[in-house]
Amino acid sequence: MHARFGPFSFLVVSLGGWMNQHQQHVIEYLMEENRVFREQFGNRRMRFSDEQRRRLAAKAKKLTRKLLNEVATIVTPETLLAWHRRLIAKKYDGSANRGLGRPATAADIVALVIRMAIENRSWGYRRIQGALSNLGARAGVQNHREHSEGARH
Repeated sequence: MHARFGPFSFLVVSLGGWMNQHQQHVIEYLMEENRVFREQFGNRRMRFSDEQRRRLAAKAKKLTRKLLNEVATIVTPETLLAWHRRLIAKKYDGSANRGLGRPATAADIVALVIRMAIENRSWGYRRIQGALSNLGARAGVQNHREHSEGARH
């Protein structure tokens, strides 16, 4: 079976080739414009805002490193990709959601612990923790049983 190009197929292929050539001319112009800008700016260090870094890094990530070496004239490809890595790390960084220290113990549990300690002066913290556990309340990181099992392993 032979592949035949009809008039519509020929038109689509021709239009696609013209568009590709047009895009290539635009890219070449922008690359030359960047070179001229870099020549005028000299070796002075350029300062970018976070928004500018984000935009450049997002566009750079879509290109290969080889293509970035050809196209990137303002910033090195390594810098662009490092910015992108930082953006991704920042996206998944949950440190803003974390609080400081251990969560606070509920006021009613605190009052119960103080009452137990006052009423039973001979009890240590383990005994109070066990009594709280029997009541269904939790105080401290581990209850007595978990702590003693962890010590054996």
